[in-house]
Amino acid sequence: MASTYSFDIVSDFDRQELVNALDQTRREISTRYDLKDTHSSLELGENVITLETASEMTLQAIHTVLQTKAAKRQLDLKIFDFGKIESASGNRVRQQIQLQKGISQEIGKKMTKLIRDNLKKVQASIQGDSVRVSAKSKDDLQQAIQLIKQEDWPAALQFTNYR
Repeated sequence: MASTYSFDIVSDFDRQELVNALDQTRREISTRYDLKDTHSSLELGENVITLETASEMTLQAIHTVLQTKAAKRQLDLKIFDFGKIESASGNRVRQQIQLQKGISQEIGKKMTKLIRDNLKKVQASIQGDSVRVSAKSKDDLQQAIQLIKQEDWPAALQFTNYR
C-alpha cells in the first residue's frame, strides 16, 4: 500500500515576535538622540502598522530601526509592505505599513505551475491562502521544497504540516 506524503506552503509570521520588535523599536526611538524629540508613534492594528513622525528623514531612520529589530527576531522583511507617505497635521508625515499574510492566488498559481513543470511526480494545489504539495515519496517533496526556495517570491514562505 503506497501512502502519499504532503506539506503546506504558507505565508505567515509570529505576531508576538512582531509586537516585541515594535516595542524594541519604540524604546530605541525614545532613547536615540536624533529621534527622541520627533514625537513618533507606531500603532499596530489587525494587519497594518501606522507610523507617524516629524519628517521623511526620521521616517527612513525608523524604517531602518524597525527592519533591524524584526530581522533580529527572525521575522522575514517581506511581511512589510510600505505604503505611500502621506501628510499628517502639523507638518508631520504618516505611513501605513501593510502586514503580508497568506499566499495570494497569483503567487499560488505561479508556484503550482513551477512545480508541475519541473517535477512530474509531485502534485500541488491551492487551498485558500496556502498551497498543498503532495507526492508518493518524501524525496520528491524535498525536491519541491528546494525548487520553491530557489525562486525569489514576494512573500515570506514557510513549509508546514510535513507528513
